[in-house]
Formats: sequence, structure tokens, C-alpha cells
Amino acid sequence: MKDLFGQALLDYQNENYTVDIITSTSISDEDILPLPYLFRDFKGMPKLEKKALKLAKGSVLDVGCGSGSHSLYLQRKGLNVKAIDISNGAIKVAKQRGVLNADKKALLDETETFDTILLLMNGTGIFQKLSQVSKYLIHLKSLIKPNGQILIDSSDIKYMYEDEDGGLWVDTNSGYYGELDYFVSYKGEKETPMKWLYLDFNTLRLACETIGLKCELALEGEYFDYLARLTL
Repeated sequence: MKDLFGQALLDYQNENYTVDIITSTSISDEDILPLPYLFRDFKGMPKLEKKALKLAKGSVLDVGCGSGSHSLYLQRKGLNVKAIDISNGAIKVAKQRGVLNADKKALLDETETFDTILLLMNGTGIFQKLSQVSKYLIHLKSLIKPNGQILIDSSDIKYMYEDEDGGLWVDTNSGYYGELDYFVSYKGEKETPMKWLYLDFNTLRLACETIGLKCELALEGEYFDYLARLTL
């Protein structure tokens, strides 16, 4: 990985902001991801993120922390937060912005336990494929304390496959419809494509029940998105 995402965050943090990140997926055209949005404060966050931050308690693990916006908000509330991301640039920026405990680390390499684990901005994306959901959930389950919780958001993207008559053109032979290839480019450079998973709530709940986690719908968004709360 070239860490173009991290480079973009560093550019914005160091006042070298000239262009935004361009994203696309295997089923959608190019879209602009504005860098200022990745540095938003609580007021600028969508309601699912606000709800998750209000539910957060005790010691917190912020998975895929990016520039550290969620961690900073929780730190200011007096919570003990650990922020992790696989992007070197993101961790540098999070530290520069004042996140006290930020570490370049993949979720599956984390071993500490927490009262709250946050996976926001389509947190299920980190699972990559439907076949890996159980592996990640089993690991997440091992990281929460007895009364702990996992707060994770995603979207049911079935609507993206609807035609004008309301019918679906999902290819049932090509695997789960929420498995996408995710493409990022920045300043003319292209990042190595990633696998990214959008998981509908019922599929997430079933996967949780299979491995002994309770899955509740904490909040529904306006665009087929949702926040789930997972507990032991």
C-alpha cells in the first residue's frame, strides 16, 4: 500500500491542502472525499457517529481512527482512548492533533481489552469479505470486557442494484452483494485496490448470534445505514 490516504491527511494537517481524495467502487463511479470532512468536529458528524460517541464508555478502542476526530472528542470527555489505524500517515496526524495513545496496528493484532470498541465510517468494511466476518467478530469478542460493547456502523447497499422499476439486478452467482472493490486516488496516484464490505443488519445479526454476541439496532440512518451495538 502506498498510504495515499495517510499522505492526504498529512497534507491537510500541514496546510498543504490543494486537492481532495477521489474514491470509486466496483459498482459506483468516481466520487470526491473532501479532506476537511476527515477533520470534522462533533457538530459536523452524521447522527450515527454522534450516537456512537454518546454511547461510548470506559476504556475505548477507536479502530481505523483516521485523523483522530472521534478519539479527540472522547478524550475531551475524559475517556481513556486508544486509537489504531494501518495508515502511518493517519497515526502521525492523530498524534499531531493531540490523540494521546495512537498506534499503527491492524485490528487482528490488537490484544488489550476495552469497555467500548468503535468501528465507524462503515466499520464493517474492515472485514473485507463475508467469509471473514466470523473471524473478525470472534477477535472483537475477545477484546471486550465482560460488560463491554462494540459499536459498528454500515449500510445495506441493496438499493444500489435497483433498476427504475424497483427490480434488483444482483448476480446471485457472484457472492454477497455488499462485497466491493474500493479504489482510492490522490494527486494523480492510484492506491492498491482494497476489498471493502458493506453488511446489511440482518446478516450482521445472524453472524453475531452464531458466535455468541448479542446484536441490537442502536440507530437507523436515513440512507439505508445503521449503527449496531454488540454485547456478550
